[in-house]
Amino acid sequence: MNQAVEEVRLSLPHIELAAHLFGPEDGLPVIALHGWLDNANSFARLAPRLEGLRIVALDLAGHGHSGHRPPGAGYALWDYVYDVLQVAEQLGWQRFALMGHSLGAIVSLVLAAAMPARVSHLALIDGVIPPTATGEGSAERLGMALQAQLDLQGKRKPVYSTLERAIEARMKGVVAVSREAAELLAQRGLMPVPGGYTWRSDSRLTLASPLRLTQEQAMSFVQRVACPTQLVVAGDGMLAKHQELLQRLPFNLEQLPGGHHLHLNDEAGATFVADCFNRFFALP
Repeated sequence: MNQAVEEVRLSLPHIELAAHLFGPEDGLPVIALHGWLDNANSFARLAPRLEGLRIVALDLAGHGHSGHRPPGAGYALWDYVYDVLQVAEQLGWQRFALMGHSLGAIVSLVLAAAMPARVSHLALIDGVIPPTATGEGSAERLGMALQAQLDLQGKRKPVYSTLERAIEARMKGVVAVSREAAELLAQRGLMPVPGGYTWRSDSRLTLASPLRLTQEQAMSFVQRVACPTQLVVAGDGMLAKHQELLQRLPFNLEQLPGGHHLHLNDEAGATFVADCFNRFFALP
């Protein structure tokens, strides 16, 4: 297993992103995208186990060591998609694979559907389409989102007196993770401030989406994906409870034991996911 990892920075026309680089220079080009409020260390266990891939694991905008969007801007799904496309342009990758977890899986799917000629493979971990809603409550949702944006201006990030307290808070987050996973995410996600430590992530990431796609719109992205696609469903994760959706997906599905962060929580989960993806990428 190749443990070598290189830190890189990508100066895009509109933002600077940080990334970890794994694998041989002549490997299959892969852009790896982490989940909401995580960072490139999401792939610290998995990427070294993957064979024959040249992986650029990004810190998405507003996460980890990447830049934050300017004042007045937000973190719409489509903006992440554009960021990834710009990364591929800078790397000179006309055709590339995408690997994503959770939010990163959603961004990957949307890009693969929008630009099918550019994406060679799609490897997804416990994420596929964005949360959907019917159209009736759109105005109310937008109003609540606008008010939350105003209210955020007076809020401050929590400060943890020690690294240990910050790690414990991450373990008990919206989606719980193992201590090992929390420590890896904290390595890249925390920064020192007066009084202790706080997270580097942009506070605007906590704002709810002002608008959501309908189920029909979301599924239209699924239907336009043209490349081979492997979806890993965590047995105790988020997708396993949506069997009706899973049955509608025209993708290769493999359910593996573990929670939503199964690729990061422990060595066994990372090995399970790596074995699945190595088989997938080896297919002719």
